[in-house]
Amino acid sequence: MLKVKSRVQLRKSDRKKLFEGMEEKFGKISRLEDSKIESARADDMEVLIVEGKILFFKYEEDWHPTVRGVLEYGINEYVVVVDQGAVKFVINGADIMSPGIVSADPVIKEGDIVVIKEQAHNKPLAIGKALVPGTQMVADSGKAVESLHYVGDEFWNLEL
Repeated sequence: MLKVKSRVQLRKSDRKKLFEGMEEKFGKISRLEDSKIESARADDMEVLIVEGKILFFKYEEDWHPTVRGVLEYGINEYVVVVDQGAVKFVINGADIMSPGIVSADPVIKEGDIVVIKEQAHNKPLAIGKALVPGTQMVADSGKAVESLHYVGDEFWNLEL
């Protein structure tokens, strides 16, 4: 079980840079400006704790929302939707295969970080890295998204 080791409140200049980067990709994330934000480490992961909840993680030098972050802020950009048959695989950490995808945001480029949602209730299941553009994700074969974080993983269960 992972546990947060070091926690430090984010400085004003770091917060400003963080907001600009996030707004560029996800639009204005309301309530973030006035929140208590801490940077923390857990093993080799860097996370942001917002008002006591782990809502963002660092991947390849950029901050991205966790599944909880997507839920908290209602993020609906860079979304890949999977059918019910794919759900059990996604929540077990599997990469997302094209045959299980029913739709993908056409603005997604290869290498973008995406939100995986399930079709029936539009709930986020995972965060991943696009391996192909969004326009090519709905297909008969191939891997479309590499899974980075999913509901129920050690990141989801990280103890503060």
